[in-house]
Amino acid sequence: MLNGLANKTRSALTCFRRQENGTLSAEVVLALPVFIWCIFGMYTYWDAFRSLNTTQKASFTISDLITREMQPVSTTYLNGLHDVLQYMVSDKLPVKLRVTSVTFSGPRNQFEVEWSRSPNGELPQLTTTSLQALAGKIPMLADGDSIILVETRAEFTPFFDLYLTEDEFEQFIVTKPRFVPRICLEGVACG
Repeated sequence: MLNGLANKTRSALTCFRRQENGTLSAEVVLALPVFIWCIFGMYTYWDAFRSLNTTQKASFTISDLITREMQPVSTTYLNGLHDVLQYMVSDKLPVKLRVTSVTFSGPRNQFEVEWSRSPNGELPQLTTTSLQALAGKIPMLADGDSIILVETRAEFTPFFDLYLTEDEFEQFIVTKPRFVPRICLEGVACG
């Protein structure tokens, strides 16, 4: 009797193992959440990369526009550049802009701020003292050389909260003036 029960159990298990009804449903139940999570994750990371890339390109464009100027720029011009930057990046990413003219003083062996402006006062103006903390990011210059420092910040909020949190994309762009020795600001003495 025990052998008969064992044989029936064995044949029932073999039959159960060979049947494939319902395996697709079980696979879908197991795989679908992972698949959906992967799609949302890929979209979120793609959106972050696209936003960073757009911010970077727009920031370089603003820097290039400023360094091609041959006349002193005005505060109104810088405010307009902020609007252009915001347009290029899109309204989904609020941006902040700070433009600083920097000169290297060989005798004092330090970078010095000629002028610094941030449209709408979004970022504090750099001073020669506060600039020294950023000196490691600026390439070495010859005595009296001037550069334009363009800093942008864009606030990124992911559409889906999948391991990405709100972040601020920062760009720090150093560009030498193209056609003049230094870019001046109206109303500020240009050495």
